[in-house]
Amino acid sequence: MIATVINALAVIIGATLGLFFKSKIKSEFKTIVMTSSGLITLALGLGMAFDSPDTLASLFSLILGGFAGTAMRIEARVLSLGERFAPKGEGEDMSFGVGFLNSSLLFCSGAMSIVGSIDAGTVGNYDLILIKSVMDGFMAVVFAAAYGKGVFLSAATIIVYQGFFTLAGGFLSPLLGEEGIAIISAVGGYLLVMLALSLLELKKIKTGDFLPALVFAPILLYLFSYLPI
Repeated sequence: MIATVINALAVIIGATLGLFFKSKIKSEFKTIVMTSSGLITLALGLGMAFDSPDTLASLFSLILGGFAGTAMRIEARVLSLGERFAPKGEGEDMSFGVGFLNSSLLFCSGAMSIVGSIDAGTVGNYDLILIKSVMDGFMAVVFAAAYGKGVFLSAATIIVYQGFFTLAGGFLSPLLGEEGIAIISAVGGYLLVMLALSLLELKKIKTGDFLPALVFAPILLYLFSYLPI
């Protein structure tokens, strides 16, 4: 778990720096910060999505995941959770929830989260998570400057999500296999593209409602492997 803790600490440090710079950045420059983070997120998402081992499985995962997430009102519930932790009297409850949701999606959608955590838990290899920690720390600076204190709460998401894969890595690694991990990463890439479109204000998408797609992805990949196509 030490690698995951380091990753969470990197986000906390980055978010602290981002909050410091937030007060120094004029309002017109905040648009530049949002546009820059949106473009980087878009590039990361497209790179992950293009590596999907099965595009059809990815498509149906997103559709079914979207249906399930909308029925469960995942995004609304996550934003509500964020509001509960938001500092009172500062007028930033909603930005706190959005910052928590968007940064959690960014930090936990990639293959490095899964593969790195499994490697750390099974063979004690921390390299991937340490590299990811540096990347997440820099992105936390940008996101905290844009959204504020909600980014701090995403450190808890990292602990829970990556900690799960670290502790259960010995069981999940052979169960998912390389292609299973690859399609989770690819679907995560599509989620990042959705997030990027929102950051760039091109289309408002309730990305959180598509989170169940990450669960459907390896299941559908396995089922589709038996189709005669």
